[in-house]
Amino acid sequence: MNYTLNQLQIFLKVVQTQSVTKAAEDLNLTQPAVSIQLKNFQDQFDIALTEVVGRKIYITDFGREIADAAENIINQVYAINYKTLAYKGQLTGRLKISVVSTGKYVMPYFLTDFMQQHTGIELVMDVTNKNKVVESLENNEVDFALVSILPTTLNIEKLDLLQNKLYLVGKTSVEKSLAPQEIFTQYPLIFREKGSGTRQTMESFIERNHIEVLKKMELTSNEAVKQALLAGLGYSIMPLIGIRNELQNGELQIIKTEGLPIKTTWSLIWLKGKKHAPISLAFLSHLNKKKSEIVEAKFSWYEQY
Repeated sequence: MNYTLNQLQIFLKVVQTQSVTKAAEDLNLTQPAVSIQLKNFQDQFDIALTEVVGRKIYITDFGREIADAAENIINQVYAINYKTLAYKGQLTGRLKISVVSTGKYVMPYFLTDFMQQHTGIELVMDVTNKNKVVESLENNEVDFALVSILPTTLNIEKLDLLQNKLYLVGKTSVEKSLAPQEIFTQYPLIFREKGSGTRQTMESFIERNHIEVLKKMELTSNEAVKQALLAGLGYSIMPLIGIRNELQNGELQIIKTEGLPIKTTWSLIWLKGKKHAPISLAFLSHLNKKKSEIVEAKFSWYEQY
């Protein structure tokens, strides 16, 4: 047998995602490239690793055993790399962060300098909705989580990073400022999916103002909502952080509405009493020193809204 580390990584990702397409996306590869490497890997075994039924890929029992072995091999390779860097006195290991979907516009700016200073660190950042972020933190699967609404079910510690502002946004502006009761009964309102922090904030605002929403749509990502707004399907309450380019290009407009913007805070959180690894402690130290500098350099545009 003559399989490569790259083939092991690709096969393991296919097993984890149960999809060639999703594996290609996660690995930043084309789907044909993943399919070719998967076939080349499979050809080295006399027993099938996968089965395709209809358009869905299934992993055989033998394939799952090979995936377990592949994961062990890959972890050993990481360990060798970490030991080599540690021997040189460099900070090494994995930094695992779970981020709510809109937080993808925030977290990278607080990571860039730290990652450039410590090249031996491997970053694992999962971007998902608030419920899953809280679940991963509760299960101690990550070092930190980035949220804009603090979980009430966990005992946590936090470091506030940036203010979060949510406005009513649409493709067309409205000349006068409208009361919430007026605008939400006149225009279709687009919601995020259940479990989203933005959805939770939006519903709290509607309930607090005793608003009856006549027309409503639900989409499963911030990008999907934004594309729907650009197409003119309706309006939504959205975090300012995710629509900078569209506002500056005049593609979307902030609609003046009583009670808006809603202001929350982007906070990095972790379980209270967590025993941080050296990497996590170094990252917290970096943020405490550089937070204000990063906000001023990367988010100064925020203040004009």
